[in-house]
Amino acid sequence: MPEDKQTRIRYLIVAILFAVSCFSYGDRVALSIAGTAMAKDISMNPLKLGLLLSGFSWAYVVGQLPSGGLLDRYGSKRIYGFSILLWSICAFLTGFAGYLAASAAFTAIFALRLVSGLAQAPVFPGNGRIVASWFPTRERGLASAIFNSSQYFALLIFAPIFGWIVHAYGWRSCFWFMGVLGCVLTWVWFKNIYGVREHPRISKSEIEAIESGGGLVNTDQGTSARIKGSPLTWSAIRMLLSHRMLVGVYFGQYCIVTLTWFFLTWFPIYLAQARHMSILSVGFAAAVPGLCGGFGGILGGAISDRLLKNGHSLSSRARRRSWRGWRSR
Repeated sequence: MPEDKQTRIRYLIVAILFAVSCFSYGDRVALSIAGTAMAKDISMNPLKLGLLLSGFSWAYVVGQLPSGGLLDRYGSKRIYGFSILLWSICAFLTGFAGYLAASAAFTAIFALRLVSGLAQAPVFPGNGRIVASWFPTRERGLASAIFNSSQYFALLIFAPIFGWIVHAYGWRSCFWFMGVLGCVLTWVWFKNIYGVREHPRISKSEIEAIESGGGLVNTDQGTSARIKGSPLTWSAIRMLLSHRMLVGVYFGQYCIVTLTWFFLTWFPIYLAQARHMSILSVGFAAAVPGLCGGFGGILGGAISDRLLKNGHSLSSRARRRSWRGWRSR
């Protein structure tokens, strides 16, 4: 552990969270960019294509609460890391499933999308958990905005790449590309992600700065023993669902995810089928909403941190008042 110089390992951590989250959303974008060519190749009608796009979401929703419990019990590094590897394998196998007969190909790909949805469920609970551990309170708004912006930057980064890959090598290559990239990211994850106190390259001064600023540096220490005596109960779930501020967060998240999911899934297909754009043009056009949403999301996190540093409350009502005050400056 470095003793003399101040390290900034937490910025590496949030960069990795951003990269992995982009990869997670990129996996979802792959199906929408490749969907038109895939549908022609394995004789899928719009209903079957819709089932492929929706099946991922069904499994993703079902996996949310269990994934949170697994993260608490076994730690973020282990559960999140194995999740990356699992959905990468699913992506790689999806490419090979395209060689099956049409009905068998659809069934295999649908099953792989279900598994991939379950595997990706720990991503955002894990991101929030890691940021709470690694960042002092005053920096969490921007750090959270960075990994949240991945859902938009994934379009910006991957849509043009997939458009070119489908044009040059066919739709199966999109999934092979994601499978190989996922294996690389899995190695990066296990090489660099640790608990705050366990990281081999962090300095004592950075640990002290994180802890004194409100970072939950002991989150992953003794996880199994600590959770064993306090399992998640239905009464705790009812409490979470009845808290007014949390209900507001849930509602806001639902609205933004609905919009984001359209741009991630059906928007590229709409451009290709209804607007008759080439696959290369679709890739670039689909990236535009991601560009705007990504920078807007990071700006929102920066503003949130600024308000907090200026002494405003974390409560939603105080944030609304402080936002009006900030705008009038």
